[in-house]
Amino acid sequence: MSASISRAARLPSAARLSATLASLAPSVTPRFALSTLALSLMATAAVAQEAPNKLGQVQVTATRSKLDLSQVLADVTVLTRADIERQGFGNLVDLLGRQSCVELVRNGNPGTNTSLFLRGANTQHTLLLVDGVRMDTQSGSGGAAWEAIPLAQIERVEIVRGAASSVYGSDAVAGVIQVFTRKGKRTPTIEIGAGVGSLGLVRGDFSISGAAGDLDYALSLAEEVADGFNIRKVLNDPAYNPDIDGWRMHSANARLGYQLDKGQRLELVNTYSALDSAYDAAAKPKPGVEDRNLHNTRATRGLWSAQWTPDWQTEVSIGDSRERYETLTNQASTYLTETQVRQYTLGSTMKLAVGQLNAVLERREDKLVNSGLMPSTGGQAKRHQNAIAASYLYSDAAVDAQLHLRHDQDSAFGGINTGTVAAGWRFLPGWRAWASAGTAFRAPTLYQSFSEYGPKPGVAALNPERGRNAELGLNWSQGDSELSLTVYNNRIRDLISWDSGFAANCVSTYGGCYGNLAKVRLQGVSLQGETQLFRLRVQGGVDFQNPRDLATDKLLGRRAKKHGNLRIEKTLDQWSGGIQLQAHGSRFDDNANTKPLGGYSLVNLDVGYRVNPQLRLQANLDNAFNKNYETAKGYSQAPRTLFIGLRFTPTL
Repeated sequence: MSASISRAARLPSAARLSATLASLAPSVTPRFALSTLALSLMATAAVAQEAPNKLGQVQVTATRSKLDLSQVLADVTVLTRADIERQGFGNLVDLLGRQSCVELVRNGNPGTNTSLFLRGANTQHTLLLVDGVRMDTQSGSGGAAWEAIPLAQIERVEIVRGAASSVYGSDAVAGVIQVFTRKGKRTPTIEIGAGVGSLGLVRGDFSISGAAGDLDYALSLAEEVADGFNIRKVLNDPAYNPDIDGWRMHSANARLGYQLDKGQRLELVNTYSALDSAYDAAAKPKPGVEDRNLHNTRATRGLWSAQWTPDWQTEVSIGDSRERYETLTNQASTYLTETQVRQYTLGSTMKLAVGQLNAVLERREDKLVNSGLMPSTGGQAKRHQNAIAASYLYSDAAVDAQLHLRHDQDSAFGGINTGTVAAGWRFLPGWRAWASAGTAFRAPTLYQSFSEYGPKPGVAALNPERGRNAELGLNWSQGDSELSLTVYNNRIRDLISWDSGFAANCVSTYGGCYGNLAKVRLQGVSLQGETQLFRLRVQGGVDFQNPRDLATDKLLGRRAKKHGNLRIEKTLDQWSGGIQLQAHGSRFDDNANTKPLGGYSLVNLDVGYRVNPQLRLQANLDNAFNKNYETAKGYSQAPRTLFIGLRFTPTL
């Protein structure tokens, strides 16, 4: 480690790093890359240029109400449409995978099964919202279908790290990721995007938005097709002819809003995506055998927001998400599951003489259709949760404080209380320290509770998984330079595990059954920053984490103890360009820590040219040095890919 740090320390500036990265990248190790990232971030404190501060952006996910980022008492990242348009290859998770505290595990191409680990937690411990609509699948261990969320419809993404069940209820154990789709603007706008790339990739999207009187509208359509690549490695068999696994996705988003009067608005939004992706059920598929998975995802929300007085606002909404997943072999269905999650919400925000009070009444209804459920269910299972929550937010020149309390009553396991308390102090100009402590939970999925591998009649129901999180943060900002350090400790107990010890509790077994067993501890330190160095924009993060099973003292599978990212970009007249380094340390493919996975570093390049105010060209070279790596053992990740696209916004 000392040799790597010494080598990195000789790089005096981001300019030199940019010039030498290309020559170093083929031999870059994750250890060297992570050392470079950490040192580059530390350098952000040395140079500050006066410019508009990014903390003026409005952020809503952390507290469920509008709040300036400078007042948020959590580790938060906001990604804008400009960040999204720089993404050349992949979907939402590829964008998230370049952010701090996020790791991805994918079984092949962008359309295959994908898990997202936020701060080392399981994929089902991060809540995904699309325009406020909860996205979740109730089959297996649950969690969002991350691979089924396209980029084309997205306007903004907010990432909130840390326990948030006291605001959002079940699932927000490690954090919340909220996606906001495009909205209509007063000026009529048409936007057209198109591009081609490696692996037979062809992509196109179209959007139109505008307003007529008190009515505003937005419509987006997108299509993506790719021939793909072979996702399963075949070793020591020269005679075997590997197959190529491609994918196809089309998506649509429609939003309609109506301003009843100055303080009253109605809104209806619907987002839909359909994904058809090839995968390999076996390492060596027999000739003529084709395996595919089909995802159909929909999120719909109706909203009535009312500003009754300058200090009092209410929102009433109904959200509905549906996720249908089917696997096919030679066009014959081999597995089918469908999840519906419906949510009714009444929220109120009131500004007080000192601070602000938020209150929420909420009802969640889950439904699962799955042939693996117990026969007594008729292949369907349902449940509901009723919740009441309240938050108090306080802020003045030097101090911010928040208190969040929530009670959820579940039809299966009863009531559960969660809470979060947080405080921040601006002790010097540009400096703020903050701390928070909170509890969280994740309800068992309907499959875990009502399949033949769940508790049989007469046996106690599964308990929810429970988390207890504490974190400390230190932030510095000056001009357009920022640096943040976060230390966290999240303990999760009653994790639902598949274990042979529960065999007596269920109807049938296949090597085990579901039960509350495991305990894990997620500890870590996250350093993030950005600044202007020698007229270059430099931003990145480095994470040191220790996600462990407390019973075995083993690292959780597929999590690296060190990972990070660094981006350097420059805009000059009509040109813009960037280079991004991603580095992940070694991991184990299994929780027993017997199957090692090597670390890897990736270099991604992008360049853009604005021909005129209406037309912009872009080129992306991802995995520029064609790194051969795995996030799950035996599954190849995308090779070097080139994407060339254009974005046209005609004047109307």
